[in-house]
This record gives sequence, structure tokens and C-alpha cells, in this order.
Amino acid sequence: MIAATDALVIVDPQIDFCPGGRLAVADGDAVMAPIAALAERFAHVVVTQDWHPAGHSSFASSHPGTQPFEVIAMPYGEQVLWPDHCVQGTAGAEFHPAILPAVARADLIVRKGTNPAVDSYSAFFENDHATRTGLAGALRDRRVTRCVFVGLAYDFCVGWSALDARAEGFEAVVLKELARAIAMPAPQSSSVDAIEQRFRTEGVHLNL
Repeated sequence: MIAATDALVIVDPQIDFCPGGRLAVADGDAVMAPIAALAERFAHVVVTQDWHPAGHSSFASSHPGTQPFEVIAMPYGEQVLWPDHCVQGTAGAEFHPAILPAVARADLIVRKGTNPAVDSYSAFFENDHATRTGLAGALRDRRVTRCVFVGLAYDFCVGWSALDARAEGFEAVVLKELARAIAMPAPQSSSVDAIEQRFRTEGVHLNL
């Protein structure tokens, strides 16, 4: 049941995260049209946009001798190194064409990852977990009490956004069927397993 106090948060529906992009998420383009249709049912719509300056510190190309998907220590914690992606002003940073109807009626577009020294997965905080994007205050001003998350990627930017919504006092729902994952392997569990364990611990729901 969708209420007037709900916000749909569409996370990073960008060309670089879709097949053929520089950090493609498998099947990422398949969720775009269904998300756009869903957005018509919400009074409040937020879209996030990765918007990195060239040479961002999260890019493997900024760390000689490293490869994409390696993990290094940064001053704010562990950082996955990514292929260059969603660079400001490039075609890959633009929204996927199928999502444009939802973008057109969005209350807010939140650009993140603009600080060259700090990555930003979440719609609410940079990865230092201290620098706010301003989204929480904007949602409170609109009397939003629940955030519904869709988009890319399920196990990173979507998941971190949902967890931070809970930390900010909102109810949080992730619609898994309208998200797609990078699904990185890890020694004990995949990135999907890890994020879903945190969902269970911190009260993020997987359906409306």
C-alpha cells in the first residue's frame, strides 16, 4: 500500500550502470521502465545521480598499480576501487532514457560523489558517514515517513541508502525485483548476502 507520506527513491538509474556502460550491472536496464511506471503512483519521487569529477579517488585509475574491484584503505574506511564511471558531463553519467518520465516528475535530484576525496554510495551520506547530502531534511520537510528504494546497485548504493534511511528515522523498503546487484564475491559471503544480513538486523523490509 502506497501512502502520501511515502517517497520513492530511485538510485543511480544511469547509463554507466546499465549494460554497455563503464560499470555495468547485469540486467540493469530491465528495471528502468517498470520503475518509471511505479513512480507515477508516488506523491514524492527522489532520484540520485552519481556525479564524479574526473580522477575521483574511488577510481582504480587514480591509484597506480591497482585494478578495478580491489579494496584499499582510505581515511574514511575501506574503499572498493571502481572503473572510471559517471564522470560529470559524460554520456555515461546521464539518466537512462526509460527512466526520464520519473526524473521529470521528481521532487529532488540528489547528486552524490562530487567530493573528489570521498566516495558516496548512500543518498543520505558520503562514505565518511558524517557528510550529509541534505536529503533527510528535505524529506522531513515534505512529511515523508517511509522511503521505498529501487535502482542500482542493490548491494551498494541502494542498500546503503536504505540503511541510512533507517538510521535517520525513516521506515525503509527495498523492492528487490526493481533493483539489480553487482554481487561481488567475498571471503565469507557475497556483497548481496552481506547487505541482506544488515537489512535483517536494522529493519529494512523487502516488500511493501
